[in-house]
This record gives sequence, C-alpha cells and structure tokens, in this order.
Amino acid sequence: MTQYTLIAACAFGMEALVKRELEAIGIAVLGGKDGRVFFKGDEEAVIKANLWLRTADRIGIELASFPAESFDELFDQTTVLPWSEWLPRDAFIHISARSNKSKLFSLRDCQKIVKKAIIESLKKSYHQTEFAEDGARFPIEIAIDNDQAKLILDTTGPSLHKRGYRSDAGLAPLKETLAAALVLLTRWRPERQLVDPMCGSGTILIEAALIAKNQAPGLHRNFQAESWPWIDHLVWKKLRHEARQEILPAEFRLLGSDTDNGVLRKARVNIENAGLSDCIALQNQPLAEFRSRKKFGCMISNPPYGERMSDRIAVKQIYAEFCKVWEELDSWSYFLLSSDTQLETEVGRKASKRRKLFNGKISCQFYQFFGPLPPLPHHADYEGPQMASEA
Repeated sequence: MTQYTLIAACAFGMEALVKRELEAIGIAVLGGKDGRVFFKGDEEAVIKANLWLRTADRIGIELASFPAESFDELFDQTTVLPWSEWLPRDAFIHISARSNKSKLFSLRDCQKIVKKAIIESLKKSYHQTEFAEDGARFPIEIAIDNDQAKLILDTTGPSLHKRGYRSDAGLAPLKETLAAALVLLTRWRPERQLVDPMCGSGTILIEAALIAKNQAPGLHRNFQAESWPWIDHLVWKKLRHEARQEILPAEFRLLGSDTDNGVLRKARVNIENAGLSDCIALQNQPLAEFRSRKKFGCMISNPPYGERMSDRIAVKQIYAEFCKVWEELDSWSYFLLSSDTQLETEVGRKASKRRKLFNGKISCQFYQFFGPLPPLPHHADYEGPQMASEA
C-alpha cells in the first residue's frame, strides 16, 4: 500500500493526547504542534485513525507542501501533482482554504486557483475537457501558513466528534472529543467509581463508558474516504470487524445526575443510542445530596462557568455544594473543566494539576484535584499527577 504523510487535526492543547492515541493503535508519530499531529501510514492507517481516535477532529492526507507567494506559483505547483491518482473522472471536488501571515490572503481566490489547476491536470490525464463532478466527494483544503502552502485531502467528512449517538446536545454542549480528553487526562480506570453530578446530555459519561469498553468511537458512523475507489471497501470491513472484536464487556456502572428532568431525558436517549444503557445510571439529584459508600472514586464535571455577573451567585452555590461533597468523600479525586480563573479560590483548594483546554472558543482550565492512592492491590491502577503530566 502507498505510504502517506497524514495529519490528525485537533483542538489546541490536545496534541499530546492524540499522539498517545496513535501510538496505542500502533502508529508512529512524526511530531505535532498548533492543533496538528503528523504521522506516516498507508490506507489502513487512514482507516484505523478515523475509527479509533477519540480526541482528534479529522484525518487528512498531505498531498503536497510547497512555497507559494503568488497565484502563479500556487497554480503551477498544484497543476503538476498527479491528481488522477487520487481523483476519478466523476469526482466532486470541493475546495476550502485558510491563510495565515501570507501574501496570498484572499481565500476565495485561492480556492478558485486550486480548483482551476486541478481541472487542468485532470484534462491532460483523462483526455477530456468537461467533468460532471457527480461522483464521490473529495474535500481538499489549501492551507497557507507563512507563505508555505499545503494541499490536504480530508478523509473524515463530518468531524470525528460526531460519533452518531447524540440526538440533542442541549443548551451548552460539550464536544465528544473534549469529553473524551477529560476522561483520558484523569487516567481513570473502570475499577473505580466514576460520577458526573451535573451530567447534562451525558457526554462525559458516554465517552468514559466507550473508553472503558475499548470501543472504537467511530465504529457506528461513516467516513468520507469510504466512497473513494482507491481505498478497498474490504479493508474498511476488515478493520471494523477487528474493532468489534476488541470491545470489552461492561463490568462497571457509571453514575450521572442533574436537576433538570428535560436534560436527563435527552441524556437517556443519547445513552440508549450509544448502546450503553446497561452501564450508565442517571437520577434527578442536586449535587449537594450526592453520597456514596465507595472510596477512591472519581468525579468529572463541566459545571457552569458563570461568565455573566448575573450567573455568579448560582456558580458560587455550586462551588459550595462541591465543597460539601468533598468533605464527605475525602478519598475521591475531583476533575472540573471551567473558564473561571477564581475556581481554586472559591473552593478553597489548590489543584494538584491544571491543564489549558478550549471548550469551543472558550479558554478553560481543567482543574485536577487528586485524592489519596487506593490501597493495595488496586493502587497500581491509579495513575495520579505524576502519570497525568505525561499527556
């Protein structure tokens, strides 16, 4: 199979997690920065990355990289590429563009030039002048950064965060990719109780359950590259079958609660869509009333941020409730995603570790408050601050 330079695009701050995920499925990483992780691989690597990556947004094939300070350079360098190796006669060619600190800053013009260059190349290869473009879709991005152009073929289609289970995101949706990142950063294991006391649409719980079951997040969705003739559909079928064989039994039960019955109904639908009703339990319960007889549990949550002054009173009440729970369950570990820079002051505790993440465009901190190690023989499964710092 042909070897490609591949790009896993992700949110800023998740590069190390994507790298770790790639290595876990046997793919060597070349490097990564600024929301991009680069790796080498063939068609199987393209499929495995799309099926298995929990924290990446999409997988692209880098077709070419070259300097482009003028439209003539952009056109000439694009035209000489072997487009007929990638695009069939009936390919529907969709061009997107982005530019950063470059002489070519008109995105619309860049799109037109690249599309024109591709068509000119295909005319010579296929010996025809008209193309119906009524076949499979091939999304191509022209990305220009500091006058260096990259042509990237998107293999994913709709972003990888769209797993297919969420019917209704609710008012303040947390992307599935970010929810998975929160769980992975805690290094939680299913031997320990996991709770989200403000679960909303249930995304954190669902992603945690998928991780615990070792279920590929892309198993039940389609990808753009599945319609391309040069990636054998039998390979897709084989790797999906192998992914199904990797699923572990659900020998755990995650807990979620919220005070909004409407939100909980949506969460139950999402959990059912994900096929996880047997391992996630929900209840209508205020945070302050949460109790558990289990020790060394983990609480992961994305509480309201209180960005408007009118919301601060409610947020302060939530912090007070968290503190009450911590006093009762002092052997637990607590993980909170928030844009509130005063969170540590409000809860009267300094986080064991903080990590900068983005919830959409909102800059947040993932506050990690590690509890004590579980006693033997389970302490080997607990990977506290020293392990989390590797991510």
